[in-house]
Amino acid sequence: MKRTFFIIVGLLTLNLAFGQTNFFVQLADSALTLTKQRVTYDPSYFHIAYPNGDVPADKGVCADVIIRAYRKLGIDLQKEIHEDMKANFAKYPKKWGLTQTDKNIDHRRVPNLMVFFSRFGTVKKISQNPSDYQSGDIVCWDLNGRGLTHIGIVSNIKSSDGKRNLIIHNIGGGQVLADCLFSFKIIGHYAYEKK
Repeated sequence: MKRTFFIIVGLLTLNLAFGQTNFFVQLADSALTLTKQRVTYDPSYFHIAYPNGDVPADKGVCADVIIRAYRKLGIDLQKEIHEDMKANFAKYPKKWGLTQTDKNIDHRRVPNLMVFFSRFGTVKKISQNPSDYQSGDIVCWDLNGRGLTHIGIVSNIKSSDGKRNLIIHNIGGGQVLADCLFSFKIIGHYAYEKK
């Protein structure tokens, strides 16, 4: 029993020494737990509570994976994004014809998440080098070359060839773990920890 304890402590120490900070490892782990929940892809508009509102637990889109993973760590991106958009509305995209904020949907839109992470997180380089994408990073893609955006979280789990970290996302089949880092054009790469 003592030996097992020391092995676990040793592994945790190595993980902290060689990986990103413990927060990002926790974020990747919280996102991974979401893959155990059955979720139907549903981009419908929902009226939700504020703060800490969420669409029904069995529904969601790619952005909801991000929202839910952060919420498990006590960070309410619905509130954070709503407050920043209220104060800085002009800095956010106007793709949807809005003239004011909407706390039901603003945080569920990938372009808004990208602006928020650019403003308050670390903008990381976009590359084709898998080692540049670390556990807990947020990655955004353009799916079709015409602005259809997607978002996911880099996991702690490697691809079968050991070269890439897998991605936790929802692209239509629910909240899943997939080897898709370079499947689409990467348009954003961030690390965000609330200070």
